[in-house]
Amino acid sequence: MQEMKAEIATKNSKKANLLDHNSLKHILDESVSEIVTSRGYAEDVRMSNVRLFIGTIIIVIALFAQFYKKKFPGNRDFLIGCIVLYPFFQNMFYIVFNVILQVISYTKEKNAIMFTYPPPGSVASTGLVVSSKLPRFSDLYTLSIVSADPKSISAGRPVEFTKSVTQWFTKDGVLVEGLFWKDVGALIDDYAAVPKKKK
Repeated sequence: MQEMKAEIATKNSKKANLLDHNSLKHILDESVSEIVTSRGYAEDVRMSNVRLFIGTIIIVIALFAQFYKKKFPGNRDFLIGCIVLYPFFQNMFYIVFNVILQVISYTKEKNAIMFTYPPPGSVASTGLVVSSKLPRFSDLYTLSIVSADPKSISAGRPVEFTKSVTQWFTKDGVLVEGLFWKDVGALIDDYAAVPKKKK
């Protein structure tokens, strides 16, 4: 019976390479997303959908420029137009949409793990932006929660914690989810308990 429980725990546990900070951050961020959604916050995927749509436009432009085919006499005018307009037309659209994508990533997303809607039945009209940082060559993981609309009257004050990842992982690289869930849950509770901003 004990062997069965240990085997189930091993199968369901999240294991990371302790020498790879990207692996550690990925597992912690994935767990944060699970914790936040389990608290009643539905994920807001509008920003991801916008990025996917812009990326699709970029791919279509690149494919059109690369694979437009017609027999030579029939595409003579198209070829002349492409040769004349190629430096401006094809590259410009591709560059413009890539710049838009980068601006969205830099200004809106930053270090965000997820955006959420407010929980159902809540008086708050804004969701959360959950962000994290784990600098390279550091064991300090910073998790912050801010309002999705900081200018809103129902926006709470930003809260964050910075803790060492060594307290959440065993020496084998297995995440001790109970401890991590407790810390993240306390941070969410702190955000909900903080008095709202006064205008």
